[in-house]
Amino acid sequence: MKCRMRFLLPFFFVCLGVICLSRLALAQNLANTVPEKTAQERLGYPASARLLVIHADDLGMNHSVNRATFEALEKGWITSASILVPCPWFPEVARWAKQHPNADLGIHLALTSEWTDLRWGPVSGVGRVPSLVDAHGYFPLDTPDVDQNAKMADVEFELRSQVDRAKNAGIPLTHLDMHMAGMVSSPELFGVYRKLRDEYKLPILLEPTGTHGSPRGVSVPAEEVTIQRVVTMEPGVAPNNKDWLDWYKRQLAPLPPGVYQLIVHLAYDDEEMRGATWDHPDWGAAWRQRDLEMVKSAEFRQFLKEQAFVLVGWKDLAKARQ
Repeated sequence: MKCRMRFLLPFFFVCLGVICLSRLALAQNLANTVPEKTAQERLGYPASARLLVIHADDLGMNHSVNRATFEALEKGWITSASILVPCPWFPEVARWAKQHPNADLGIHLALTSEWTDLRWGPVSGVGRVPSLVDAHGYFPLDTPDVDQNAKMADVEFELRSQVDRAKNAGIPLTHLDMHMAGMVSSPELFGVYRKLRDEYKLPILLEPTGTHGSPRGVSVPAEEVTIQRVVTMEPGVAPNNKDWLDWYKRQLAPLPPGVYQLIVHLAYDDEEMRGATWDHPDWGAAWRQRDLEMVKSAEFRQFLKEQAFVLVGWKDLAKARQ
């Protein structure tokens, strides 16, 4: 009897181990077959929902942009905006943000200064980041100049300075995005973009492909993508309010379930804005007034309601990613 027990006990424990491992493997397989929840579901919406961030770029550029963007945020015409920290009207943004602490504001990381007469340069100082400025001490007019001349150590220092200036001004930040798609124009700049995301623990604007997608030849895991598609007006649409609104409707209506961002550029077509953009009709004064008229129109808001878009901000997207 004792001999039989000596034989059976090891056999029993081996069988028990096999059973436990089998159950563990089965549980892992079941977990792997359960689809991960979508961002919509993680925020309490059905998987079939379409989440839409209505976002304004260039806050801080000048008073006209600020006036229009503040009004749109306060009245709920848009759900988020991002700040050009190096621009001359940044202090007005900081003052407004203190009065509106729940506003959804990010940093529009800037390495370019595209207007002829309204120029800006690095907040960290021309002497500290010499590879980022032109002969006059301003950021270059276009992104290819950044790609050609910028040293990544200067880029990192300047962009950290922009984020830190906003944080030190008391602005609660919700995300990072980029001026003129500068942070996805080369693998090296994209690496800095991701590094800032990790350091500041802020989501970044990144779509799978397109203007705000990763540089050619750089693949990113699907979980890093924050927006399925960015919709933004490009030159070529007839410059009247009806065609303007119809273009936005045609872009938004066919979108499948997912998370999307509509980028608009808001300002008043006033003397200040016309002076700043006098030789630049694309994204200029009249363009931005049309965008403002579009987001405030009852017809556009009714369209969003009929299409059952769920309006969200970057605060919500950050919660979904957590």
